[in-house]
Amino acid sequence: MIEISTSILNVEKENAMKVFYGLEVAHTDYFHIDVMDGKFVPKNTVVLMQEYSNSIKQISNIPIDVHLMVENVKEFIDEYAGIEPNIITFHLEAASSKDEVMEYINLIKSTGAKVGIAIKPNTKVEEVYDYLPYIHMCLVMTVEPGLGGQKLIPETLDKVKTLKEYIDNNNIDIDIEVDGGINSDTIESVKEAGANIFVIGTAIVKSENIEKSVESFRG
Repeated sequence: MIEISTSILNVEKENAMKVFYGLEVAHTDYFHIDVMDGKFVPKNTVVLMQEYSNSIKQISNIPIDVHLMVENVKEFIDEYAGIEPNIITFHLEAASSKDEVMEYINLIKSTGAKVGIAIKPNTKVEEVYDYLPYIHMCLVMTVEPGLGGQKLIPETLDKVKTLKEYIDNNNIDIDIEVDGGINSDTIESVKEAGANIFVIGTAIVKSENIEKSVESFRG
């Protein structure tokens, strides 16, 4: 089943509520919250994403998909647990050991949220295999995290294919989410690679008709 997680990273503050209502009407499957600390990635969206998350919770029951691009993962798990997100995803690269990865997994589960692990374009997909039985989603970044509007890196789709084959061969029940550069020109190749949740930002929130845009990507 194809699902759309709409990134609100590039939503302008003066248009925010209009866009959020538009996504509510369009029945996006998730609001995607890009939390960046200015350390793990250069951009800092901490205050803005807190503000947007609180606004969304006031007007919508659509699930929230939190993507933590931060160094201090624990701090932000605790912070976002309060808005009761559907899923909290942290970066494998933010952990210094397997024990730390499992600590984050268990902490997220204790909040009642599902668990996702994200990997950057240069991280080998095999590095996440040991954790797949314990999580609900693997997020494959198809651009370098930190900025919206980048072009999809074609080689990252090979990682999605490899991950999908491994999941199927080992009968693991898990979602594959892809984030970065997904638009009308790239979505079919991403679907073919095996992903089932698509993070789409600019191509939806900057479109003239949000509802039609969301539907077109569901295909």
